[in-house]
Amino acid sequence: MKTVKIAGLLTCALALSGCLNTDTERGLAGAAGGAVIADATGGSALTGALIGGAAGVFCDDAGICR
Repeated sequence: MKTVKIAGLLTCALALSGCLNTDTERGLAGAAGGAVIADATGGSALTGALIGGAAGVFCDDAGICR
C-alpha cells in the first residue's frame, strides 16, 4: 500500500510540474513536493527534495512534461 501511495503522489507531482514554465519553477515545485512526500512516508526530506528537484528540472528534457 505504501508503494501505491508513493507512486500516486509522484504521478500527481509530475503532472502538476508540466504546468510550470521554466526549469527553475519546475525544480522548486519538485523539490517541495519531493520533501513533503518523503517526510510523509517516513523517508528523508532532504533526499526527497533532491530527487524531486532533479525530476522537476529534467522532466521536459526527458519529454515528460512539455
